[in-house]
Amino acid sequence: MSMSATLQDYLRSKGSRYEIVHHPYSHSSMETAAAAHIPGDRLAKTVLLEDERGYVAAVLPSTHAVRLSELWAKTGRHLVLAREVDLRELFKDCEAGALPPVCTAYGMQTYLDESLAQQPDVYFEAGDHEELVHMGSDQFLDLMDRAERARFAHRIQGKSS
Repeated sequence: MSMSATLQDYLRSKGSRYEIVHHPYSHSSMETAAAAHIPGDRLAKTVLLEDERGYVAAVLPSTHAVRLSELWAKTGRHLVLAREVDLRELFKDCEAGALPPVCTAYGMQTYLDESLAQQPDVYFEAGDHEELVHMGSDQFLDLMDRAERARFAHRIQGKSS
């Protein structure tokens, strides 16, 4: 598989400037950062959450974890992790666990953690486990302009950039 068609169309529609970074197959975001030789703080990961009202995407650095209580306070919703089977249905053009952060392109409300906005550049999954999209933060923030920015992530102990 390669870049998801939805992501490719979205990048084109926004006139985004980016490069593709190839890396050995990886299973987790931290493994991806190591395989691609990039700082984990600059690798955006996408976590899909749900409640009775539907799905919400949270985008944060790979070195961080979602603090659900912060998102509950921000959204007024009691969100929990979505099931893997739901991910396959919602992101048909992506491999499981390789979701790009532009979930608004999939019709989903998206929250972007402020810590990513502070990075000089950002990497993120292209829809498979062997390619990343790399772009400057100005391009990334333009791409994520429909996402709501908030603080909801905390650094995982022992994980540094």
